[in-house]
Amino acid sequence: MASLRHGFEESGDVQDIRLVVDTIPTLAWSAGPDGSAEFHNQRWLDYTGLSAKQALGSGWQVAIHPDDLPRILETFREALNSGKPYEVEGRFRRFDGEFRWFLFRGSPLRDQSGNVAKWYGTNTDLEERKRAEDALRKSEERWRSVFENSAIGVALTDHNGRFLTANHVFQAMVGYTEEELRALHILDLTHEDYRQANWALITELMEGKRRQFQIEKKHRRKDGSLIWVSNNVSLVPGTERVPRFIMALSEDITQRKRSEEALQRSEGYLAEAQKLTHTGSWTVQVPRMENTQGEVGQEVAVLPRLGWDASYWSKEMYRIFGLDPGPTPPSYMEVVRRLHPEDARDNTSVVEQAIRDRTDFESDYRLLLPNGVAKYIHVVGHPVVNASGDVIELVGTAMDVTERKRAEDALRSSEASLLDAQRLTRTCSWRHEVLSGKVTVSPEGLLMFGIGPEDDASSTAFYSSRMHPKDRPEVEQAYAAALLGKTDFAANFRIVLPDGTIKNTRSIGHPILDERGAVAEFVGASIDVTEHHRARADLEKAFEEIKHLKDQLHDENVVLREQIDEAFMFEEIVGTSSGLQEVLSRLIKVAPTDSSVLVSGETGTGKELVARAIHKRSRRSQRAFVSVNCAALAPSLISSELFGHEKGAFTGATQRRLGRFELANGGTIFLDEVGELPLDTQVALLRVLQEREFERVGGTQPVKIDVRVIAATNRDLEAAVADGTFRPDLYYRLNVFPIQVPPLRERQGDVLMLLEYFVDRFAQKMGKHFKKIDKRTVELFRSYPWPGNIRELQNVVERSVIVSSSDVFSVDAAWLSRDSRRVSLPQQPKPVDADEDASRERQIIEDALAGSRGRVSGPDGAAARLQVPPSTLENRIKKLRIRKSHFKLS
Repeated sequence: MASLRHGFEESGDVQDIRLVVDTIPTLAWSAGPDGSAEFHNQRWLDYTGLSAKQALGSGWQVAIHPDDLPRILETFREALNSGKPYEVEGRFRRFDGEFRWFLFRGSPLRDQSGNVAKWYGTNTDLEERKRAEDALRKSEERWRSVFENSAIGVALTDHNGRFLTANHVFQAMVGYTEEELRALHILDLTHEDYRQANWALITELMEGKRRQFQIEKKHRRKDGSLIWVSNNVSLVPGTERVPRFIMALSEDITQRKRSEEALQRSEGYLAEAQKLTHTGSWTVQVPRMENTQGEVGQEVAVLPRLGWDASYWSKEMYRIFGLDPGPTPPSYMEVVRRLHPEDARDNTSVVEQAIRDRTDFESDYRLLLPNGVAKYIHVVGHPVVNASGDVIELVGTAMDVTERKRAEDALRSSEASLLDAQRLTRTCSWRHEVLSGKVTVSPEGLLMFGIGPEDDASSTAFYSSRMHPKDRPEVEQAYAAALLGKTDFAANFRIVLPDGTIKNTRSIGHPILDERGAVAEFVGASIDVTEHHRARADLEKAFEEIKHLKDQLHDENVVLREQIDEAFMFEEIVGTSSGLQEVLSRLIKVAPTDSSVLVSGETGTGKELVARAIHKRSRRSQRAFVSVNCAALAPSLISSELFGHEKGAFTGATQRRLGRFELANGGTIFLDEVGELPLDTQVALLRVLQEREFERVGGTQPVKIDVRVIAATNRDLEAAVADGTFRPDLYYRLNVFPIQVPPLRERQGDVLMLLEYFVDRFAQKMGKHFKKIDKRTVELFRSYPWPGNIRELQNVVERSVIVSSSDVFSVDAAWLSRDSRRVSLPQQPKPVDADEDASRERQIIEDALAGSRGRVSGPDGAAARLQVPPSTLENRIKKLRIRKSHFKLS
């Protein structure tokens, strides 16, 4: 600006500059450093109507609106003090006195020293903009007023469906504040059943496929409750300042929906009631027409030709008439075609009479369906009369009474059948009217009491005269008591007929009370039980004879069962040797008691079979028998297996688990290989035997139990007690009643019985049949030096059954000779020197490990070769310090 002024001064063409300033399309001015006006261009002067002289100094202030002048002067003074440009809006008076809004701008011109040398400024007309802003403000105020005061909910969302704002009605409707809604999407309020359809409509709206849409849906309020809303949604186009947005007008229609649902339920109930009662409802319009005399009126005589159509038919009407529902009810002729020809005219007459007399009517007729099925219909109708007295319509119901008709027919048939039944069973029914004293009986009663045409059998005196004199007082007393007490009556008595014949009769009756509670009548039946009486006497005599024979048979059966039980009733315990008979004898004695039993014997001698036999002959036989192989349990899990554990007792204990003792509560637990139990578990077991209680692993509460304990071992527990590996107190608790099971080598006499037993058992299992056993096989089994384990004999038989292809059972001798080379650990070694015994045991185990290449478990392992449990062999290997790895390399 300074350079421009300097140029003008150098040119000296000041008049030209003034001319330019006067012609620019704005009001321009200049002032001194103190703010005193020095110059106004011609447009400024023309607009205000002031002369140049009047506007100098502070004269220009008269053109400022009095209300705006203080604020403008204050802004001007602040600019003079700061030396900074300024802008301020105010109203500026035109030459005609009208004030218009202007923007006043001022900017300082500084000299070379930086001091303000002059102020230049312009006044810009803002009236149109102000009017537009005012109109916009008023429009926004009107919109806001409509928005806030609307009777329905209004919500605005962006094009992504996120809330921008919502009026108070919408906020109250959904239970969210406006601030909470801004954090939500429209689908967050929409019930999940309507989200997909709602969003599809919004997508079409945004893509221009539709201008607006309506949807009724469920909204989930903030409190979780559901409301029904009707949404009218439209897209509002954007402007330069406002992007396009979605406007949703929402109305709470929950009450309307509930009313609709209630109406639907009511209509559903009505339809269901009509369906259940087989009753339909109908309405028929009755038109006006000319009668045969040409007069205008209702002519009922030509009803069949009128073709009157029903205006309403319920669904049940269609079902009754066998018609398919259509958009309109069936025509009159369609209905007439369903009527039975014999009933159509009578039905027409009834309707004609009802219209003529303006009265209700009832009618019964039959329908003939196309499939030939006939239905019985009961119709009830009512004529509706207008103010002129004309019948304008008929309304009524039609009930399908086919089942009732069939029931009535069935009742008549049943009554006929009842008479036949009474005749066949010699039973009569009777009725006694108490007030009149009249008695009636069914036809069979005439024969039963010998009533002839000349007899008056209408009173109780007649029937009393037919009773045997000895029975009459008791019967009359019983009947009088039933009348007085209003109770049922029953009596057995004899009838004496005129020809002297005597019949045995049983009569029963029941009182019928009137509305006052008094006995109005007695109804009952009398049965001729003469043949029954005779048959009963014969039957009682036969029963006496049968009872005598039954008692005799029972005594013989008891003796026989005892003999069979002692010899054969021990499940799979087969044999008659003296050693086995001694076991069975001891078993029979101890089974009925609850004493602990210790079964000893070598592996495979049948210790568990003995335990099961004891259980089955005990009083606990109907409860559980739980078997536990102590040698097969890992030491860390023995307590958990026997006594159970609580949830969280150890890693992996995700829930409570019952132990074997708890599962056997009330029954028997069989502890096999009890000698393998660790000492800490022996202590817990001793507590169970002494106190009949234990605690689960991880538990603190004692568990009471009632269990019988049967233990078994193939070890010498007395030696284990001496070695300190088995508690003596537990040994004495278990060894209350010892049973020693002999090995097979001591039961040579049982070998052939076992052979026959196993051949039959495996033959049935494999579906084979053997007529006989080869003699050479019998001799081979008799002469073979069987060890103690019966399983060897069992395995040889099973193997032979598998490979046999003929009906003669035989065994390959090589199998026995091969098995005879197997070595086995002595189960009950003779008393020898401890070092010598350990040395011999070490040699036997090392031979077995050498043959199995160091393997202990498995079908070819050392344990299988020695016929001992793998855990037992592992313990012995550790105790004898045998290195299994040495044999893996051999």
